[in-house]
Amino acid sequence: MKTTTLRSALPIARVLFVILFLIISCVTGFAQQPPQSGKYYVIDYAANTDGLATPVTYTLWVPDGVKKIRAIIVHQHGAGMEAATEGQTAAYDLHWQALAKKWDCALLGPSYHVTNNAIDLTPGGAEVWFDPRHGSEKTFLQCLDEFATKTGHPEVATVPWALWGHSGGGIWSDVLATMHPDRIVAIWLRSGSALMFAPKPEFLQPVVPEAVYSIPYMSNPGIKEKGKLPYDGTLNTFKTYRAHGAPIGFAPDPLTAHETGDSRYLAIPWLDACLAMRLPDVNSTSQKLKPVDNSKVWLAKPESTVAVPAAQYKGKVNEAVWLPNAKVAKQWMEYVKTGSTSDITPPPAPFDVTATAGPKGRVITWNAEADFESGIRQFIIKRDGKEIGRVAEIPFGRFGRPLFQSMTFHDTPVKPLAKMTYNDGVVTNPAEKHSYTVISINSVGLQSKPSKPSN
Repeated sequence: MKTTTLRSALPIARVLFVILFLIISCVTGFAQQPPQSGKYYVIDYAANTDGLATPVTYTLWVPDGVKKIRAIIVHQHGAGMEAATEGQTAAYDLHWQALAKKWDCALLGPSYHVTNNAIDLTPGGAEVWFDPRHGSEKTFLQCLDEFATKTGHPEVATVPWALWGHSGGGIWSDVLATMHPDRIVAIWLRSGSALMFAPKPEFLQPVVPEAVYSIPYMSNPGIKEKGKLPYDGTLNTFKTYRAHGAPIGFAPDPLTAHETGDSRYLAIPWLDACLAMRLPDVNSTSQKLKPVDNSKVWLAKPESTVAVPAAQYKGKVNEAVWLPNAKVAKQWMEYVKTGSTSDITPPPAPFDVTATAGPKGRVITWNAEADFESGIRQFIIKRDGKEIGRVAEIPFGRFGRPLFQSMTFHDTPVKPLAKMTYNDGVVTNPAEKHSYTVISINSVGLQSKPSKPSN
C-alpha cells in the first residue's frame, strides 16, 4: 500500500486553508490509515479565480496489479460541511473498492472544503462546487490529467466514468452528464438531481442533449423525504428522462429520509450490471462505451414493488421503471420493500495473516476483500483453531447495517478508519509457537472459510 500526495501551485492564502484542513483531519484521527491493499493518490487544489472557488481534495484508489484502468468510479458527497468532511473517506471504502477491482476501475472520492452549510452561491457554500459549470468540472478534468501522470496509467485521463452522487453530489453528477454524456457509463442519484433545484432562481437548469438519454440512471430518494425537493426532484428526473426513452429506474428507500441507509446494497449490483453492459472490451483500443442492451430488461410501475420481464409488462413502457436484468430486478423488488437486499453467498477468506511479537502480546494483522454482495461486518480471530476474539466484536454505526468500516450518513467509512489488527495479550512470551487464522463475517452474518495459517 502506498500513498502519494501532489500539491498544485496555488495562492498562498488558500494553500494555508488546505494545510489547516489537513491538520484538523489528522487531529480527528484520519492520519492516513487506509486499508492495506491498493495504492492511494491524493491531489489538493486551492480555490482560484480561474475556475473553482472552493478548495478540494481528490483521493484516488488504484487496485493492486491492474494493468489497464477501464473506468473511474466517482463517489461524490453532498452539500454541507459534514458531507465534505465525511466524503474524505470515500476512496477507502472496502465495499466500493470490491466493485472497482472487479472491473479494473479506479475509485475516486472528492472532498470539497466548504466553509459553511449554504446550498446556494454564497461564498464558501456548496452550490459553488455542485454546479460543475462554476469550475468543479474543469478542476475534475485537471485532477484526472494529473492522476494519469502520477499513477503511471495515462488512460486515467480518458476512460469513462461511473458516477454515484448523494444530494448535491447527485446534482453535480446530473449536470456533469449534460457536459460529457459520451463518457458516462451510468449514474446513481441518491436524493439529488438537477431538477431538485428547479425552484432555485440562481440555479439555471442545464440544457439536456439527446445523448444523455442513452445513459443508465437510477433515482434513489428516501421515502421519508416525500414532498420535499430531494424526493420530488429525483422523481421528476425519472419521469422526464423516461419520457425521452432514457434507461432510468426509480428506487425509493422505504426506511430513510436524506441519509443513504443501506442503498449501497442495490447501488453496487446495479452499477456492476451497467459496467458489464457498457464498458469497452478489455483489449479494445477504443474508449467508446457500448450502447445499452435492452434484451434482458425488466420493467415496473413507478413507486410499486413488483417488476416483470419487459415482454410481460402491460403498462406504458416510457413511464416504467427500467431495470437492466433479472438479477437486479429481484434485488430492486426486495430493496423497495425492505430498504436492503439479502445474500446467500459467504465472503472470501482473509489472507496475508501475520503474527509478530509486540510489547503487549502477539500482534495479528491480515488483509481481506469485502464480500461483493454484503461487505464486511467483522472478523473472528483464532489461535490454534480456537476463537480468541473478534475485531469489531460489537459492530457500531448509526446508519445502515453494522459494518467493520462503520458507515456515515453519507455512505462513507467513519473516521478513524478501522484497522485489520488484533492484539493477543495472552501470548507474551516471544518464544511461544502458535498458529493464527482469521475468518470474515459479512453484513448478513455469513462466515468465510478460515484464512491460511499465520506466517
